[in-house]
Amino acid sequence: MSPFLVRGSLAGLALALAGGALAQEKFTYVTNWYAQAEHGGFYQALADGSYKAAGLDVTIRMGGPQVNIMQIMAAGQAECVMGYDVQTMSVRAQGINAVTVAASFQKDPQVLIAHPDVKKLEDIKSKTILVSSAGTTTYWPWLRGKYGLSDGQMKPYTFNVQPFIADKNMVQQGYLSSEPFAIEKEAGFKPSVFLLSDHGWPPYSTTIVCMEKTVKERPQAVAKFVKASMEGWKKYLTGDPSAANALIKKDNPNMTDDKIANGIALLKSTGMVFGGDAAKLGVGVVTDARMKATYDMLVANKLIDAKVDYKATFTDQFVKDLKILP
Repeated sequence: MSPFLVRGSLAGLALALAGGALAQEKFTYVTNWYAQAEHGGFYQALADGSYKAAGLDVTIRMGGPQVNIMQIMAAGQAECVMGYDVQTMSVRAQGINAVTVAASFQKDPQVLIAHPDVKKLEDIKSKTILVSSAGTTTYWPWLRGKYGLSDGQMKPYTFNVQPFIADKNMVQQGYLSSEPFAIEKEAGFKPSVFLLSDHGWPPYSTTIVCMEKTVKERPQAVAKFVKASMEGWKKYLTGDPSAANALIKKDNPNMTDDKIANGIALLKSTGMVFGGDAAKLGVGVVTDARMKATYDMLVANKLIDAKVDYKATFTDQFVKDLKILP
């Protein structure tokens, strides 16, 4: 082969290699809390190489109690974050143009936890209810109105289950897989657990939220991330989740195998990912009807300005044709 052809071949190989490197587009996703089973679909797509196969170099960053994920995203430090409809609609009024592009969970895992003698939510009228500061501006106004409760019943929840365990007249908030599990292990009894979404609380949860600018300027990257993530959820809940769980425990050393197993079991039994509209329309689906229901609830409880355009806070363009069915 002539020297010119050799040099040409080497140059072509170098360009091909460079093109392959460039094809791995950096993409950062910030979660809403420390790594756990409820983040499993994303870790699954990372662990099994689905993001890489889609041409994305994905970094999953953990959130936490002191992490303002919306500010991080608005500052351009992340492409998307793990959001929540109430938050996404609320920040619109503050000038943060966030857009929900997929909903991993068809339900919100927010629960109320009571002692075993409480058989239905209507029975909490005479109880002291522990609510976090975030809860006072999200589910509490809805709950108060729906069940005829009063602010006088409410006391601050400090993310410590001991006051609840010690007082049979107390009810507290919790996360489906977290506090009920901790109470059962520490107190030795199985509490009554009420999943608010099963009682009419409308928001989606564990969503993928991006800035409007990102959706417009990088739609292909967003589409790839959404598709790989939703496929990750199906694999995580129907296949072998061990590789994803290893990454979860690496990011969050406090996460144990029994906590993860409990989380996975609850995701399956409650239809968190595969239930609701996802059963027919596919994992990750968002609908106008659900978003309107959340918006109407927020307006009715004076949690957002009625001038907020709810239609601007979500798009179904990345999920409507995915059809990743259970």
